[in-house]
Amino acid sequence: MRLWSPGTTSERFCYALGTEETKMSYHGIIEKYKRYLPFSADVVPVTLYEGNTPLIEADNLQRELKADCKIFLKFEGVNPTGSFKDRGMTVAITQAVIEGSRGVICASTGNTSASAAAYAAKAKLRAFVVLPKGKIAAGKLAQALIYGAKVIEIEGNFDEALKIVREVGEKTRTTIVNSINPYRIEGQKTASFEIVEELGASPTFHALPVGNAGNITAYWKGYKEICTERGLKRPKMLGFQARGAAPIVEGRVIERPETVATAIRIGNPASWSGALEAVNESGGKISTVTDDEILAAQRLIASTEGIFCEPASASSVAGIARLIKVGFFTKKDIVVCTLTGNGLKDPDIVSKGVEYRSTTVRAKYEEVIKLIEQ
Repeated sequence: MRLWSPGTTSERFCYALGTEETKMSYHGIIEKYKRYLPFSADVVPVTLYEGNTPLIEADNLQRELKADCKIFLKFEGVNPTGSFKDRGMTVAITQAVIEGSRGVICASTGNTSASAAAYAAKAKLRAFVVLPKGKIAAGKLAQALIYGAKVIEIEGNFDEALKIVREVGEKTRTTIVNSINPYRIEGQKTASFEIVEELGASPTFHALPVGNAGNITAYWKGYKEICTERGLKRPKMLGFQARGAAPIVEGRVIERPETVATAIRIGNPASWSGALEAVNESGGKISTVTDDEILAAQRLIASTEGIFCEPASASSVAGIARLIKVGFFTKKDIVVCTLTGNGLKDPDIVSKGVEYRSTTVRAKYEEVIKLIEQ
């Protein structure tokens, strides 16, 4: 397995050691990609040094799936709060500070609330998060709370929460930091830049989970910009929704979406039109995967590549696994799958889906080695 990453991870460790010759050269996506972002040259970013995430050649996964194509995993779970949301949040919160916002607010299935709360804390802004009661993974809720956000749970779903947040944004000086905020899309598009920089070209296909659809919208925006600038062919965008929460595939709002993949349990995506634009312009497609396929893909990614992603992340791999079975890809194809979040954010669902077996013996070398050598 090869690891691809913009910059060098060693720079971060060397900086921590304080050696003069190895001072950190990476300062977050705003600093690196400022000329692509809607800021002046003297902007002061609110950053936690997000981005710079690894692009991993998944050769073990490729063999396990019997794939002819090359498969790469863009692992966004190593961002500061453990998800891709940090790319958009650094830009959205920086702009909120510039505008003199009194605070920020979001509706969330979990990851947005964690990211908004962290970056608001860094910016010394108040953060309010509106969540559907009982529908948020424990790890994500804990993040929002520890970062100091005011957490408000409603007896409803994400779409109802977002409706309330929109009204708050319209009537107060509180900035909405969901992906309906265009600055979020601006930040998230930078992942496309990193991929092109590492591959030296654009991939043939790019697969993503689709929930509120901001990410596929952002990646496509990024690819259009960087591919136009460099004279490269654009990738075909592949989006995958959970079967119980697939409004774009079904062409209708899902009033009560259901899936184990909480991050994409959304029935009325805010960036619906952006997702359709991405797949239609690129010649790609949006389709569904089942919960069983998502959980199987999550386990497969972990066991073959050593990467623990949350269930929603695995829908991208679940989707291409289904396409591989029908011969969709060729040997010349390069397929990038975005893994949107870290598995530690949603550990409960994993423990339910993974068979846990252990053997207890006495504290004797002989008994342990006997089991090892079986």
